[in-house]
Amino acid sequence: MPHLERREKGMDGYPQEFRRVYLDNNATTQLRPEVVEAMLPYLREHYGNPSSGHWFGRSVRTRIEEAREKAAALIGAKPEEVYFCGGGSESDNTALKGAAFAKPRGASWRVVTSDIEHPAVLSTAGYLAQNGYCQTVVGVDRYGVVDSAEMAAALDSTTAVVSVMHANNETGSIQPVRRIADAVRARGALMHCDAAQSAGKIPIDVNELGVDMLSMSAHKLYAPKGMGLLYIRKGVKIHPLITGGHHERGMRAGTENVAGIVGLGTACELARKGLAEDAKKITALRNRLQKGIMEKISSVRLNGHPEQRLPGTLNISIEGAEGETLLIQCDTQGIALSTGSACASGSAEPSHVLVAMGIPRNVIQGSLRISIGIFNTGQDVDYLLERLPKIADAARAS
Repeated sequence: MPHLERREKGMDGYPQEFRRVYLDNNATTQLRPEVVEAMLPYLREHYGNPSSGHWFGRSVRTRIEEAREKAAALIGAKPEEVYFCGGGSESDNTALKGAAFAKPRGASWRVVTSDIEHPAVLSTAGYLAQNGYCQTVVGVDRYGVVDSAEMAAALDSTTAVVSVMHANNETGSIQPVRRIADAVRARGALMHCDAAQSAGKIPIDVNELGVDMLSMSAHKLYAPKGMGLLYIRKGVKIHPLITGGHHERGMRAGTENVAGIVGLGTACELARKGLAEDAKKITALRNRLQKGIMEKISSVRLNGHPEQRLPGTLNISIEGAEGETLLIQCDTQGIALSTGSACASGSAEPSHVLVAMGIPRNVIQGSLRISIGIFNTGQDVDYLLERLPKIADAARAS
């Protein structure tokens, strides 16, 4: 939670108070207190193996199935269509590799993605391309939105699986998943959607989206890291990625992370109940922040769709400034932001998402991703608006 601390020296060299403001919620989120409380008994007294036949195991198994029902309710699925796994990346890997490996050997099956996908999808598609499959990557427009007509044109009878994210993790731009899914279904292929960033932030119904598989990550949803799920529509057959046991109805071997599953289920339930109210609050904070930045700092560019985007995502480029310098200076002021995807931190390469959108590299280098969550307040926004103009001026002058 945001709080005030004393720091020995500020930007001007004099002691000052500053807040610790976390505005990197697309990278990970703070656990809800209710999630922590729900998990604790399964880290302490309820430690049974859910596969055990005795009462200690049976009682734990019941909690897993309750969590499955809560997760399914968030995305409009049936509980038996939800499979728990070790995170969003594992879920993406299972969907793409599982769909590809389930196809008959000997043919050149194709995996189709967009070029703004998360590395868990792009790298997995690349792995398949190095191991006997074909890869097609479809572009996006200047808002970072996949062209559904171009996607449809890329499909043929050899297409095994298509993967397009629901909303982009860097810009927040929402993708035309249903239109793409209709084209994929017409070709007889499987449609996968990475919803790690959108689940619990905007409404999701897997039937309305028309997808065969959908991935979620717990730690983007105020639940613990190392936990996720994969929705697989009833009747869809894919090859398991992790074998060795009957767990998750044979789809994912390994004794279940009971505490993590309970935490994810609780987070899904809370997200579903508070979806509209949380989105309204977060959108208001984002719009207020965007308006303030545009008024206080010159030559700022908005990256992503101005309307069709996630409530809490704001991606901007401060022209003439270096993003890494902005990030470091924000950090010295207690402000946590990102220059792009957290999974790409430490890389000297520009954001592949912004490059795909056709943004000039000199503009990309001044980009910041600000992602607002349920725990952020108007005071957090005010603090950033107070500090960022000075930080931008200093970065441009350096």
